[in-house]
Amino acid sequence: MVVVDMSNNHPPSHETKDFFPSPALSLSLAGIFRDGGGAGSSAGNMETTEEVDEGSAAASRGGRPREETSTVEISSENSEQMRSRGSDDDLEHDDTCNEDEEDPNNNSKKKKRKKYHRHTVQQIREMEALFKESPHPDEKQRQQLSKQLGLHPRQVKFWFQNRRTQIKAIQERHENSLLKAEIEKLREENKGLRGTSKNPSCPNCGFASSSNNAPTLPAEEQQLRIENARLRAEVEKLRAALGKYPLGTSPNSSSSCSGGNDEENKSALDFYTGIFGLEKPRIMHIVNQAMEQLTKMATSGEPLWIKSFETGREILNYDEYTKEFPPGDVKSKRMCIEASRDTGIVFMELPRLVQTFMDVNQWREMFPSIISKAATVDVICNGTEGANSWDGAVQLMFAEVQMLTPVVGTREVYFVRYCKQMSAAQWGIVDVSVDKVEGSIDASLLKCRKLPSGCILQEQSNAHCKVTWVEHLECQKSIVDSLYRVTVNSGQAFGARRWMATLQQQCERLLFFMATNIPTKDTTGVATLAGRKSILTLAQRMTWGFYRVLGASSYNTWNKVPSKTGQEDIRMTSRRNLTDPGEPQGLILCAVSSIWLPVSRNVLFDFLKDENHRHEWDVMSNGGPVQSVANLAKGQDKGNAVSIQAVKLRENNMWILQDTCTNAYESAVVYAPVDIAGMQSVITGCDSSNIAVLPSGFSILPDGLESRPFVITSRPEDRSSEGGSLLTVAFQILTSNSPTTKLSKESVESINNLLSCTLHKIKTRFQCDNGY
Repeated sequence: MVVVDMSNNHPPSHETKDFFPSPALSLSLAGIFRDGGGAGSSAGNMETTEEVDEGSAAASRGGRPREETSTVEISSENSEQMRSRGSDDDLEHDDTCNEDEEDPNNNSKKKKRKKYHRHTVQQIREMEALFKESPHPDEKQRQQLSKQLGLHPRQVKFWFQNRRTQIKAIQERHENSLLKAEIEKLREENKGLRGTSKNPSCPNCGFASSSNNAPTLPAEEQQLRIENARLRAEVEKLRAALGKYPLGTSPNSSSSCSGGNDEENKSALDFYTGIFGLEKPRIMHIVNQAMEQLTKMATSGEPLWIKSFETGREILNYDEYTKEFPPGDVKSKRMCIEASRDTGIVFMELPRLVQTFMDVNQWREMFPSIISKAATVDVICNGTEGANSWDGAVQLMFAEVQMLTPVVGTREVYFVRYCKQMSAAQWGIVDVSVDKVEGSIDASLLKCRKLPSGCILQEQSNAHCKVTWVEHLECQKSIVDSLYRVTVNSGQAFGARRWMATLQQQCERLLFFMATNIPTKDTTGVATLAGRKSILTLAQRMTWGFYRVLGASSYNTWNKVPSKTGQEDIRMTSRRNLTDPGEPQGLILCAVSSIWLPVSRNVLFDFLKDENHRHEWDVMSNGGPVQSVANLAKGQDKGNAVSIQAVKLRENNMWILQDTCTNAYESAVVYAPVDIAGMQSVITGCDSSNIAVLPSGFSILPDGLESRPFVITSRPEDRSSEGGSLLTVAFQILTSNSPTTKLSKESVESINNLLSCTLHKIKTRFQCDNGY
């Protein structure tokens, strides 16, 4: 099989000791291209030359040709012409032939010619299989493998040395690229600081200094800066006073976690215990109890968790739960309990996964379709020092979680997150709401509280992690739209399965983004690694923007409008873009509608993502055929891909950038028209941050009606167990390039027609015109 090697430099040949590979840089190490159709020989794709022994080499010299499979090498910096060559990675040097020998007849040194041994495909496959399990095999393993493959033990030893060296070279190139990016960032900051130093201002009041070149501030701004400086001084005085006499605290409370009395290291909860009514020792007691409860809920089986015969999902036995964990107080009758558990394997190293959960920005980016807002309100405890710096860390956090539809309201919750290292290979992260803190911040947060929830992270071999996720919520009963009533009330909408599926999908996307050995069948139309990364980055920004405008977050203010057919429930919102270069500037109108279709989620997703069926639903294509310009895989599932499509119409100067995402719970098809000239520059590897995109697309969820099949059959058309789908369609249009323009009735009519017509075409395709 042909493999795209998107690296410029060949790895060095020196031996590397105590090297632990970074599999996140190689898809083959993740076992993704292990068998047939994937990539043939897994990580051995970098070594696809077919090897022959000395006897075979002699036969080759006698006239038999030596077979070699070719690899295609593509530069990561430019799009030089691809060249085929035989790989030298599988050539093993016989060191016994490298020594100089002295001829006793003429006392001169003659060097023997090096002998090369080419391994067979089967030998490479067997050594790759052992390498995945143990990159540093011991003498016994090497002896056993050499006997099994008919090789000398030294040949096996040298092959593993070369393999480790290759991977280290990939890692070094990756680290160098990160360092270069960091240097560029520091240079930009340095430029900004130099510009600031040319126009200095007073750090206290903000007034420009008495320099001749300093600009004069407007009178209103000067007054505001003076007021800010005065308020800042008053706040510092209050902090100093409370630091000496903190209300409701003991003398040692401030040092219970940080281990010091320095004023700067004190948490905001130390200063404001008079408001929250809680001290650090009390919070630490709560989170330690929550960690114990999470551990039991994550590891216990029956009778605490009972597997549903109908759906196969685990259901919490609440009677058994209350026996094991007695509730502290009687809850309101208007509160309902949601509990779910799921387990899965993700491809990410354990330290990096812990970092992702504890850094609020990385956590939000890992779950872009679920988390609409997130913030660290306060750091209660910083944790320990050293490599395991997150051990013992406690943070007060806020999160707003959403579904990909404006029909279902978001859930806002404050909670305390506690991170603990349980053993060398196991970490626990628990979230729990604290009543008094939560109630003091916002009384409306009583609508949703986190009971001990979180995940247990267990390190596995080859940079994989086993994640056991428990989601346990106490929510106020509320009215839910009939379309989503089943999936919300059953706990699936915000349950552990959705969190786990999204985590696996995002980890896989990061793996494919960093990989350098993508098979050619999974990266067509792009010749360089820089171009591939630039396209994937642009597609990610487009999809995240789509998720942001689709939900019921306070970012958006939705208004209902009547549809043309009277069957759809259409909601609209508008916004004005003044400064964001990532989308067109001007007045933007967005329209969304959610419907139920008697079609399984997978069937509907396959139809909407297929370029051959685009003319059946895309009104803007005017029924014209679509041709693929580029296609980039970003996951094992073929549904996770980024493509560039060209609509064959006259005088068309636009392409379509499409990003398709799917996991075990939900799917999405996101697309946006892009300028051809700008997109061609992105394909060559140019920066995509200046490309403005306005995404539209579809979100597809299961309707929640899981059940056993009515009949048992091998005919796929007769399988009826998958139920229907909840389809949300969203369109965005730029109504005017001027942000000050008012929204016109014609614009509302136009997007209303576009949405209604698209829904009608989809219903017609699946013969459900009258269904809603």
